[in-house]
Amino acid sequence: MYIFKNALRHISRAKGRSILIGIIALVIAVSACIGLSIRQASVSAREDTLASMSVTATISFDRSSMMGNMRRPEQGGSFDRDQFSELMGNASSLTLDEYLVYAEASTVQNFYYTQTAYFNGTESFAPVTTETDSQDSGFGGMFGGMGGMGNMFGGSSSGDFTLVGYSSDSAMTDFANGTASITDGSVFEEGTEAYDCIISEELATYNGLSVGSTVTLSNPSAEEETYTLTVVGIYTDSTNNDFAMSMFGGGNDPANRIYMSAAALQGMLDASDSVSETVTDEDTGRTYETAVTGTLSATYVFADTEDYYTFETEVRTLGLADDYTVSSTDLTAFENSLTPLETLGDMAGWFLLVILAIGAVVLVVLNIFNVRERKYEIGVLTAMGMKKHKVATQFLCETLIVTMIAIVLGACIGAVCSVPVTNVLLENQIESGNNQQSQMEQNFGRPGDFGGMGGFGGMGGMEMPDDMNFDNPFEEMVGGAANYITEIDSAMNLTVLLQMLGIGLLLTLVASAVSVLFVMRYDPQKILANRD
Repeated sequence: MYIFKNALRHISRAKGRSILIGIIALVIAVSACIGLSIRQASVSAREDTLASMSVTATISFDRSSMMGNMRRPEQGGSFDRDQFSELMGNASSLTLDEYLVYAEASTVQNFYYTQTAYFNGTESFAPVTTETDSQDSGFGGMFGGMGGMGNMFGGSSSGDFTLVGYSSDSAMTDFANGTASITDGSVFEEGTEAYDCIISEELATYNGLSVGSTVTLSNPSAEEETYTLTVVGIYTDSTNNDFAMSMFGGGNDPANRIYMSAAALQGMLDASDSVSETVTDEDTGRTYETAVTGTLSATYVFADTEDYYTFETEVRTLGLADDYTVSSTDLTAFENSLTPLETLGDMAGWFLLVILAIGAVVLVVLNIFNVRERKYEIGVLTAMGMKKHKVATQFLCETLIVTMIAIVLGACIGAVCSVPVTNVLLENQIESGNNQQSQMEQNFGRPGDFGGMGGFGGMGGMEMPDDMNFDNPFEEMVGGAANYITEIDSAMNLTVLLQMLGIGLLLTLVASAVSVLFVMRYDPQKILANRD
């Protein structure tokens, strides 16, 4: 108790030095609090979101691994065209039965899939946007009409309409999240095999259709092969509002999409396969089957990220080959959204280390001068019988009291400033990144904005909507915008307070260590003898 009281008395006597030490410690405390809060905000954002988010995943062929297998030592790293052709021929998606096997994994919360196929219209049923319209709008020279590509992907050419078959109501994510909704009639029965469908308002208006009407579609590769569907509902889709034209034919215009049950669409594909014929293209000499083929896309839903990572192990046990990979666009998008915040957190960490290092050096220097100036006091106290370690403890208490007061004040100031400061820095970080991207785009002359299609020679002055609900194949090439986390609501918590306490103790020990060494080294008799 005497040591503590004596430390308080000296702090009150040496107000100037105590205030100086307190100001230095306060600056360190505020800087440390903001830096720690930024890092904690990054950690909390990741943990809180991952703990609550539902994760979806898909299984796809690992083409990057396939390309890696091309460069074998025995080939000297050279490109083997025959091997490449063979590997590409073996690349294929999984069958529905295989997808269903992996859906039995214990971690899978839900499973659904979609089947997509292209059909042409007929004289009585025409698309809102046609493939010819698209080519005339400026893309003809670039893509030459997807129908002309024939059966590059093993079946029918690109058609006027995109038929999307849903395995269940949960697969209809656009309707679940409110992007699309029924305006008349109702959605087809889940799992029905009847040729019931729902069409867009634009398509219904363009063809004068209503609920109960029938529409006739044809096989793009065999126009005489037709299928009749019954319209049971009409829907509106917000993604149609700003759609100007389709890059890959009218079938990809959202207005030309027709939704139906996956079981019903599969019935149409089976019927097409049963009457398929082998045809030789007169221009290329290639042969192909006239059957309409579908593209299968399966989605697995997990309760949390832990189940997702466990699923990756489970599917290997269930027989998934190494040629396939499990991926999640949810996690990828989330990781991308954290990039600015995590970068800011890393910068804050380095800044914190620099501040602590400089602050510790300054405090050490001040304590050295303090001990040297109070050398006589040390000699008197030790001559009176006070143990050296107690004298050293007094110096330690003086520094600890001043430092802790500064830490408390710094924590309070930092708690108030951390959120607005973090948000301002985060905004600047995102703006800086966007400016760098803009500058890079200017350097290359290929802007990431699709307005005017400047990146592709400004063809046709066409604009692409921001809310298109299919993946843009050029987005990676020109740099699509990411949905970054732009602000945080809170940053200060118990973890930061405990870290602040640890920093205060660390600064005290570092600053007082030299004082303790000086005190333990001094000889009281020599001090008193050399008082002058």
